[in-house]
Amino acid sequence: MKLFGLYKKNDNFSQSGQDQFAYNLSGFHGLYLEIGAHDPIINSNTFNLEIKCKWKGISIEKDEIFKKAWDMASNRKNEIIWDDAFNIDYSKLIKDKNFPNRLDYLSCDIEPAENTFKILKKIIRSGLSFSYISFEHDKYNIGDKYENMAIEFLNAHDYKVAIKDVFSRNKKYKIFETWFVKNDIDFEMIDYLSWKKKFYKKNKFYYQV
Repeated sequence: MKLFGLYKKNDNFSQSGQDQFAYNLSGFHGLYLEIGAHDPIINSNTFNLEIKCKWKGISIEKDEIFKKAWDMASNRKNEIIWDDAFNIDYSKLIKDKNFPNRLDYLSCDIEPAENTFKILKKIIRSGLSFSYISFEHDKYNIGDKYENMAIEFLNAHDYKVAIKDVFSRNKKYKIFETWFVKNDIDFEMIDYLSWKKKFYKKNKFYYQV
């Protein structure tokens, strides 16, 4: 197996390296569930994972304003479901796809933060689990209410905070996410800026051929 580095300075599709963190944890051929897919490429948490790292997964998006972009993204073969995230039976969905109950990554990003928290609870209570969860709470805009609620809820379901104070690209004031990992993952909590300096520039994406 050859590995060719393809990760360039301007080749980061996710907002803050969510895809990079998922790759660092799970490598190639992982499984994801993406709630709030938005654009298939721009700021996508799963584009690099699908295209470069050969992950399989399911994306959920209710806003069909993005449908044309997805139709044009011919390199994106993984399934996208056009529906309200609250309408979906996640246990059945994963079973029908022959995915295991434990997936590598859950990207949880719908608006507003209250709904993101509600869908997080729905998914976890469905019996699914994940090695890594990125949870958008928009702390910069509405305070830490939903961040704290997510921490309390996920701590009670065998998760721990991995990366705190995640901000959007280089906007340090715009803290909008917290990242969690399952307790059986060997990872000590650090703040986002420290992780970015320590890992982000060293562990680049690679393309398998």
